Amino acid sequence: MIAYLDQQQQQQRLAPDGEKETSAAGGAPGPDGGAPGPDGDQDVLRSLDFHAATDPAAVAAAAEDFGGIVQARPAAVIRPSTTDDVASAIRLAAHSPRLTVAARGNGHSVNGQAMAAGGLVLDMRYLSAPMELVRAAEGGGLAVDVPGGALWEEVLEWGVRRHGMAPASWTDYLGLTVGGTLSNGGISGEAFRHGPQISNVTELEVVTGDGKRVVCSAGSSSDLFFAVLGGLGQFGVITRARIPLHPAPHLVKWIRVVYNRFEDYSRDAEWLVTRPEPDGCDYVEGFAFVNSADPVNGWPLVPLSPASPFDPALIPAGSGPVLYCLELALHFNHDERGAIEQRADEIVRRLRYIRGLEFAVEATYVDFLSRVKRVEEAARANGSWAAPHPWLNLLVASSDIIDFDRNVFKRILKHGIGGPMLVYPLLRRKWDRRTSVALPDSEIFYLVALLRFSRAYPEGPAAADQVAQNREVVECCRSNGYDFKLYLPHYQSEADWADHFGRQWPRFVDRKARYDPLAILAPGQKLFSRSRPPSPALP
Repeated sequence: MIAYLDQQQQQQRLAPDGEKETSAAGGAPGPDGGAPGPDGDQDVLRSLDFHAATDPAAVAAAAEDFGGIVQARPAAVIRPSTTDDVASAIRLAAHSPRLTVAARGNGHSVNGQAMAAGGLVLDMRYLSAPMELVRAAEGGGLAVDVPGGALWEEVLEWGVRRHGMAPASWTDYLGLTVGGTLSNGGISGEAFRHGPQISNVTELEVVTGDGKRVVCSAGSSSDLFFAVLGGLGQFGVITRARIPLHPAPHLVKWIRVVYNRFEDYSRDAEWLVTRPEPDGCDYVEGFAFVNSADPVNGWPLVPLSPASPFDPALIPAGSGPVLYCLELALHFNHDERGAIEQRADEIVRRLRYIRGLEFAVEATYVDFLSRVKRVEEAARANGSWAAPHPWLNLLVASSDIIDFDRNVFKRILKHGIGGPMLVYPLLRRKWDRRTSVALPDSEIFYLVALLRFSRAYPEGPAAADQVAQNREVVECCRSNGYDFKLYLPHYQSEADWADHFGRQWPRFVDRKARYDPLAILAPGQKLFSRSRPPSPALP
């Protein structure tokens, strides 16, 4: 019923030497990334008299993303200040023969997911509605209504500084938009306890692919609500989200411990995420690192303070090329310090880490949540922030994670990747099965995030080589029959997308036909092809 896009038609891919390929077609870019669009598209573009930008600088910025791997020039960038502006842009695109619409937040996608070759890009950062404190539901607690284009760091600042309140679930990097993470999942070290961000929202305002503005929740227009959550932008543009708030703690006890055996690391990590809430941690993450003094990939990644350096003499003889750091945190208020220190000691005492390789600091809650901001600042200073970022995110079943470690961390990635190699467990029961996210079947599965921060070639490795290594990792998972899914997925064939969603694929296709029948939205995901409208007449 719905044909698929050819990956080579609408995105410019990496050539073997790592340079971006460019279209051979001349003229202004059209929906295929090269040829100009038909007259119907041009009629629509001429009618875009609200907040539209077609100047070269704006178009060039929307043609790139954080990944730096794909380039796709839009015809125009729309800067909507209201939900009605979003709806108007989508309705206008629907009356053209081929225009598509992509919502772009902070441009942090890595495979062109927020691009629209020859179409319209909505710069969601221009939505101007202020955040508003509301009741989550009748008789319920407090919540915040947030524009879809607001950054999570802005939500943190607004909630904690003004009201002493905060959402329960976060992402590691807070420079992402609310609408962007809710369209994918939103994972961090709190997700084992509170679920991902898509499990921590009670209401959405959405503009569907036919330009309708819908307020939806679990109790009203529920199918659309759950479709949009984790829906990769395929069913609607999130213009507002209602997020429950909780009293924000003052402080965080932040601890890291080191392992040389992955079996011990994974056993302890799974024990931590399955402990009952009163006795457990508030945050659990972890990462693999190279067993060397390499400042980018090795021991220097672990210490939380210069006052507690890493002592490699404590690493047991015969340890392999890769070590593991388990990271945990406990939230508390000023008058709870003694009790938290005791609970932290009890937890750490039970762990099987290398004695002597433990690191701990105390931080404010805001500073702890803003920890990746310091990574961003360092990356901007050394130039790696502007370089390509061929990131790969996987969800791997617990039953396969030890074999994954043996084949991937200890073999393919044993020299590191020039950035963090996150690996930590999550609980499937914390994810609502009604959402659109595809997950492994296992109750416990691991997020594996390969976050490359190499400098641009020739100072660092060629982007094409890093992409090839990512493909090797994915192929290793497939050939070994692992129960895994891509998180922030990107595929090139219908068969791969159908395999990704598995039994939920028919539901996904049905929802697309229901909420975006012309396949106008999120073309950069390469899921569905744009259909022609029933009538070419402009509204």
